[in-house]
Amino acid sequence: MTEAEDRKPRSDEARTTYDPEITSEFALPEGMVAPRAGGESETTSEFAVPQGLASPQQAGAEPEGSAFSTPRTYSAKDAPPAFTPAAGVPLVSLVKDAPWQDRMRTMLRMPVTERPAPEPVQRVEEEGPAVPRVLDLTLRIGELLLAGGENAEDVEAAMFAVCRSYGLDRCEPNVTFTLLSISHQPSLVEDPVTASRTVRRRGTDYTRLAAVFRLVDDLTDPEAHISLEEAYRRLAEIRRNRHPYPGWALTASAGLLAGAASVLVGGDLLVFVAAAVGAMLGDRLAWLCAGRGLPEFYQFTVAAMPPAAIGVALTVAHVDVKASAVITGGLFALLPGRALVAGVQDGLTGFYITASARLLEVMYFFVGIVVGVLVVLYFGVKVGAKLNPDAALNMPERPLVQIAASMLLSLTFAVLLQQERSTVLAVTLNGGIAWSVYGAMRYAGDISPVASTAVAAGLVGLFGQLLSRYRFASALPYTTAAIGPLLPGSATYFGLLSMAQNHVDKGLVSLAKAASLAMAIAIGVNLGSEISRLTLRVGSAGKRRAAKRTRGF
Repeated sequence: MTEAEDRKPRSDEARTTYDPEITSEFALPEGMVAPRAGGESETTSEFAVPQGLASPQQAGAEPEGSAFSTPRTYSAKDAPPAFTPAAGVPLVSLVKDAPWQDRMRTMLRMPVTERPAPEPVQRVEEEGPAVPRVLDLTLRIGELLLAGGENAEDVEAAMFAVCRSYGLDRCEPNVTFTLLSISHQPSLVEDPVTASRTVRRRGTDYTRLAAVFRLVDDLTDPEAHISLEEAYRRLAEIRRNRHPYPGWALTASAGLLAGAASVLVGGDLLVFVAAAVGAMLGDRLAWLCAGRGLPEFYQFTVAAMPPAAIGVALTVAHVDVKASAVITGGLFALLPGRALVAGVQDGLTGFYITASARLLEVMYFFVGIVVGVLVVLYFGVKVGAKLNPDAALNMPERPLVQIAASMLLSLTFAVLLQQERSTVLAVTLNGGIAWSVYGAMRYAGDISPVASTAVAAGLVGLFGQLLSRYRFASALPYTTAAIGPLLPGSATYFGLLSMAQNHVDKGLVSLAKAASLAMAIAIGVNLGSEISRLTLRVGSAGKRRAAKRTRGF
């Protein structure tokens, strides 16, 4: 063999056995045989069964299951007792003859898995209700309620009632200050259907609010069969209905309200007339600003100026009149008591976003009133008006006159809220009772004004809830106007006057008192309503589970 042939590449078999020229570290060492083709792979997983250990399937053991499957060592006989909260599991009872507000509110506060299945009471097509149309009707009804000033929990209850009346059980309504949304999931394997609607305009019309409540009550009635078309027709009629009172009646009511409020704080006939004229001028100026498209902040600012200007003018002219009563009466017609009560109720029931928005709206309105009155008082002090903040301590006690004035104030407030004529008498009597209780506690019993206001407002809420449950209607028409005599008009005025006279400390104390009175009114009304729901057996939904939005169990 030649030297050239000896340098030719050798076959794989020869190189596999022995080749002194190959020095790679991957070469097989001498004496080791290469594995045959088709054998087991050299790379194995760390989860592979080691050699010599049989797999569970080969050994006849149980197959490997899910992490949620019951362990092999579990025995139902020897199992520990199930977990139960320390306070027990609350029993929620649903009384069928209860008002729909209580039944729907109870189910909204229950977990979704514990809600009972609906019993459809409406006549729908064989293939089932048109889900998008039902959701649209629900949103339109909720929009009218929210725009009319109803609190968020009652709006959600109404929306939930409409959905369940048409057989949609897996519905979740959601209400904020300006946005309404509702989601319906047909089943666990189908995609949910969601719709939303934005509230653009708000108007105070309790007649329309009562009509919407009657519509929802008819939809939830098992004996009334209302189709979707009939519900849409009735909703369109509610929207087209005109206000029950004309514009001149509203302006006159604003004047009478201010006059009655001035009598409550010690005014006479001349003060009554002056406060009424100032309030009517302010109302007309506010209407003019609204027609020009100005925001409500400026409307409140302009409306607060005429009563303050008339009071200052009478003082400058040295007319023997109580100017503080004139200005206080004008403030009573502007204080946003309705929005305040609704905002506090939303906060107490767990709707914190809506409550924050409502209270922020109240703050803006109040600041507008403050700006309007402060501007007039500042110039009045500059021109030499003798306005005495200590006049609040000399309020005469005239029980019969003040009770009559409080009833007149509630009556005119009800007209301003566009209430039905059938509810005006009840709310007038409710307002007179509220002031009687307040006067007896404050003047005869010498109890603090905050505590007296809270008790009187609690009775207003209690009686209003009783009347609303008797008529299966909203409680707002029976409570909002009745709290009018309790609004902190005098404390607000004297706080502003002290600040205008550079007595900031005294002014802040008086304004803090006004804020405390306002909170006492709102909390008292809500507490009275809750007490009536908890104690009444007829038309009650039983003991309700409290909202647990801030608790972990």
